[in-house]
Amino acid sequence: MSRFGDLTGKRAMVTGASSGIGRAIALEFARAGADVIVHFAKSSDAAEAVAAEARQLGVRTATLAADFSRPDSLEPFLGAAFSVWGGLDIWIQNAGVDLLTGGASKLDFDEKLQRLLDIDVRAGMLLAKHAGERMVRAGRGSVITIGWDQAGRGMAGDSGELFSAAKSAIMGFSRSLAMSLAPNVRVNCIAPGWIKTAWGEAASESWQQRVLDETPLQCWGQPEDIARLARFLVSDDAAYITGQVINCNGGAVR
Repeated sequence: MSRFGDLTGKRAMVTGASSGIGRAIALEFARAGADVIVHFAKSSDAAEAVAAEARQLGVRTATLAADFSRPDSLEPFLGAAFSVWGGLDIWIQNAGVDLLTGGASKLDFDEKLQRLLDIDVRAGMLLAKHAGERMVRAGRGSVITIGWDQAGRGMAGDSGELFSAAKSAIMGFSRSLAMSLAPNVRVNCIAPGWIKTAWGEAASESWQQRVLDETPLQCWGQPEDIARLARFLVSDDAAYITGQVINCNGGAVR
């Protein structure tokens, strides 16, 4: 009997995998037996460190760079990703703009919106769609996108407005893509809540309290919480699950 969430022999691409949620997903997949390609945009040393850690778990790894803000990078990236091991069984569309802690945090509203539309929405949709279509031709596969639990109910402020728009687009797209790629390729979207990535670590005391107040489980989520859900959803144990947006948010219902 195979272990729960077994990914032995599967070949996975995780975009935005040099840190945060992407890093956690790449390592969780390696623990489950999957070979993993670690995508990065700029942080080559961090990506190599993730790949090295995954290799210690006995799987094959590779790293692949691409700047998704450049439209001409997408098709070459797809081709390279599917060529590493002669195909892919899993595609995790996790890469997105860091508007909270990176250089983009200093941009104005219009510039932030454009970055989100370019990378999270346009590139995210095109990569998930075309990766899924390649999997259809191969006869099997699973695609995961990343939404946001508050996209459907809203959050005040620039960040709420921006991320709600972008992530609502991805969530709706994912439901439709699942219908387009069925029956042999499944598509699901994970909608994280308050996950303690770099921004959470540096968040003010008032934000720390707000998270506890809004979350029935009264704690931050960890990147590993998202990773374990992703592992289940791409495994054969979730063979009858597609077209779903699944919150992983400690029960937050504000």
